[in-house]
Amino acid sequence: MAFAIVGHRGAMAEAPENTIASYRVAEEVGVDELETDVRISSDGQLFMLHDATLDRTAADATGKDLGPVARLPWSRISAVDVGGGERVPTLEQMYQATTRFVQLEIKDLAAIEALTDFFLRHPDHAERTILTGFSVEAMATVAQKLPHIPRGIIVSKWTDAEKHPGGYRQLLEDTGSSRIHSGGEGLTAEIVERLHEEGFPVHGWPTRTQDDLRHWIELGVDGTTGDDPRTVRRWLAEELR
Repeated sequence: MAFAIVGHRGAMAEAPENTIASYRVAEEVGVDELETDVRISSDGQLFMLHDATLDRTAADATGKDLGPVARLPWSRISAVDVGGGERVPTLEQMYQATTRFVQLEIKDLAAIEALTDFFLRHPDHAERTILTGFSVEAMATVAQKLPHIPRGIIVSKWTDAEKHPGGYRQLLEDTGSSRIHSGGEGLTAEIVERLHEEGFPVHGWPTRTQDDLRHWIELGVDGTTGDDPRTVRRWLAEELR
């Protein structure tokens, strides 16, 4: 059974999320794919951060209450300790530190122009990337600007895909997505089978317990994302014995 284990923000259960340390753990674990988040600074630097601010991830008060990172220069963002002495990495640093296929989630529409330029200059990075996001607008925009890079729309629950005007098929078409990343609510084995018949892989998220993983396997999805990919790999080996 081919089943992809995806490291969420690297391996965030073992190292500060979206940092070089976290990516290195994920690489050592042997994840099939690496999931991470991209934003852009006020002066145009692409970098890896999930939240719109540093408040949650900053290791101490000097990195908190700075406001939205989109309004901060890179020099200010890069000075913040986000745990264990780690700093927020740039997009290029992330690619340099990794070898795995990357799920690159777009967190800010403002980053798309810079991403377009980045991938045109780095076709080698583009070859191991799928662009993802919850935003239909973001996915539709990169479908136009970077049509050679595959896309995967993310939905919190399957019913969100069904609620899209025209249903899930129109969602996939509107975003030019080659696969879908779905939360478990409303997703069934029958839906997964139908998507497979239509040529669309399905990734389920998140996996935080072995029961979560067992559920995804029963649904027949193609892979899952976990904060602790080392443990998810162990669970998978146990389930497939």
